[in-house]
Amino acid sequence: MTHVTAPVLELTGIDKQFNGVPALRGVALRLRAGEIHALLGQNGAGKSTLIKVLTGVHAADGGTMRLAGEAIRPGSPLEAQRLGISTVYQEVNLCPNLSVAENIFSGRYPRRGLAQGRRIDWAAVHSGARALLARLDIDIDVGRLLSSYSVAVQQMVAIARALGLSSRVLILDEPTSSLDEDEVQSLFAVLRRLRGEGMAILFVTHFLNQVYAVSDRITVLRNGGWVGEWPTAELPPQALISAMVGRELAAQASGHADLPAIDANAPPLLEAEGLGQRGQLQPIDLEIRPGEVLGLAGLLGSGRTELARLLFGLASPDEGRLRIGGEEVSLASPADAVKAGLALCPEERKTDGIVAELSLRENIALALQARRGVRRTLSRAEQTALAERFVKALGIKTASVDTPIGLLSGGNQQKAVLARWLAIEPRLLILDEPTRGIDVAAKQEIMEEILRLAGEGMAVLFISSEMNEVVRVSHRIAVLRERRKVGELPAGSSEDAVYELIAAEG
Repeated sequence: MTHVTAPVLELTGIDKQFNGVPALRGVALRLRAGEIHALLGQNGAGKSTLIKVLTGVHAADGGTMRLAGEAIRPGSPLEAQRLGISTVYQEVNLCPNLSVAENIFSGRYPRRGLAQGRRIDWAAVHSGARALLARLDIDIDVGRLLSSYSVAVQQMVAIARALGLSSRVLILDEPTSSLDEDEVQSLFAVLRRLRGEGMAILFVTHFLNQVYAVSDRITVLRNGGWVGEWPTAELPPQALISAMVGRELAAQASGHADLPAIDANAPPLLEAEGLGQRGQLQPIDLEIRPGEVLGLAGLLGSGRTELARLLFGLASPDEGRLRIGGEEVSLASPADAVKAGLALCPEERKTDGIVAELSLRENIALALQARRGVRRTLSRAEQTALAERFVKALGIKTASVDTPIGLLSGGNQQKAVLARWLAIEPRLLILDEPTRGIDVAAKQEIMEEILRLAGEGMAVLFISSEMNEVVRVSHRIAVLRERRKVGELPAGSSEDAVYELIAAEG
């Protein structure tokens, strides 16, 4: 439905920089009463920064914010809350060691008695909590610890707290990421009820089907800038994706590399059959052959990293089977995955990839040392020889292999993480966003190395948000949407073909 009323909350020309680097540039946002407004954008688009500015975590460097026509500038989340702006995060920001009722009324307990130190009226706390939850059609024991309830119920408690604060604006930041389908539908029913009561709701998500299921209006950000605002009914999925990625889907062919030949009849090195994890990844079928680069494409939140984690033993599947080299395996840990011949270069290089305090030499030797165990320690000379071999092979730029890896550029850090895993000679290399945050020249070198490894018979699962990279080096492309596989495309497919499959109904 479309409203023409004046916005309850209006942001205009919002700017924010960190260390001179723009995070938001001229961003606008208008939230109306009785409307669910979806905020969309790829990773790094500025959604989280905008929410932090809106809720007083960060101060804007420029622009204006108005609530019910009055200029505001919240200096903290508590101040934003007092103004009537409440936020429910993906990771519920409540106290699990307190009861449901205590969480709902924390900081504003009803009291009784005339003395200055009058006591908390626990009967009023519990009855008030039940009444607020009843508005959401939730009937639970409000005296139980919050931690005893599911994430879905905890989110409802957070929303009930916002109602108790008489919030006019409710911000939901990725609220469905940890919910199953039934829980999502229950949440949507609550949001529709609150919309009907006149609340302005900002819904931040990366699930496109949910946007079209519940939102009235959409704002898109890209690279920290405002792209536009549309009524949801007037912005079809393909046009939405075009706005998010910054290009028109014009059926243009993309450049493709000369791919090494593979034996299409060779038995798969890895086979996943109905592999899934509740709340993270729908059952998926996947095959990767020796010497094949299988691209994994999808928007943020499509399930790419979740699949990588399942394959590498960082998460446990609830269903399905996994075979490596024709033998069924159960990978209970990354150590099991390494023993099976798998390696993973993770998405978060700085937090999950490198050990910044250690030298380049020590970082490269980590995986091989772990596989050998504490009783077969690599000598310093062996570490040095190993590191120098890969520094030369991958063109890692460093003054010495003893240089702390934290001092190297992002591209050279990425090459070092790659070298670490190549040192154990894996059969399958999983690369999750291997070119993120590195310069163009380093990207080119990484891409060439991927093709060289495939030419030598290594299987590669290549995950990237840069669709031109995926289509350029992949023998096949598996496309994910909403945590499920929606199809495969052959080598030579265009970026447009991938986006069209992501946007397709069904």
